[in-house]
Order: sequence, then structure tokens, then C-alpha cells
Amino acid sequence: MKKQKLYILITPLLFLSKEAGGIQMLKMKRITETYDMRVFTDTGDYFGDVEEVIVTETKIFGWKVRATKNSFLAKVLGSAKGVIVPHQLVKNIGDIMIISKSAVPSYNPDDD
Repeated sequence: MKKQKLYILITPLLFLSKEAGGIQMLKMKRITETYDMRVFTDTGDYFGDVEEVIVTETKIFGWKVRATKNSFLAKVLGSAKGVIVPHQLVKNIGDIMIISKSAVPSYNPDDD
């Protein structure tokens, strides 16, 4: 049986550019390009790194993000390894992944 590659579009199909005066090319990423990608909140806090993607038959369900040293997740979770972020909370994927602040567990550093 021949192996097939799975391509899932995770960025907008196309966009208009005023400078170019028209439609630019398709912006696509392979799922494998997101592994070990750094994840930040929309407020700029370092959240962790992408460990894997959770895919249903037709779409991305969520992202498994691991807590890394000096990440916000490591402070909040303690000994836990990471969290699953629903895809609806992902705002952008490029060189880094940006997620909504609502994905972040509540944490008060004074409780330590």
C-alpha cells in the first residue's frame, strides 16, 4: 500500500494586498512544520511548544502543547506535561503559533 501525505490547510487560503494590487498566492503549511513550534498568547506570554496535532477525519480538533522550561505552562501545571488547546482558540500560525488568552489557565504567582 502506497503511503499518502496528509496536507491540511492551517492558514487563510488567500488574502488581498493593497501594495500588490491583487490577490497573492496561497499560504499553506504542512502539519509537520508546526512540531516544536513556539506558542505564545495574544498578550505576548510564552506558553509552550507544539508537541502534536489532534486531527479528526476532516479538520484539526486541537493542539497538544507541552510545558517547557521557563514557559507559562510550566509555572501553572507544576509536574504535568502539557495541555490540549482547542483549534478554535488558535488565532494565527506562522513562524510561531498565537493562541487566545482565554486558553490560559488562571494563575496567581502570589499563591506559591
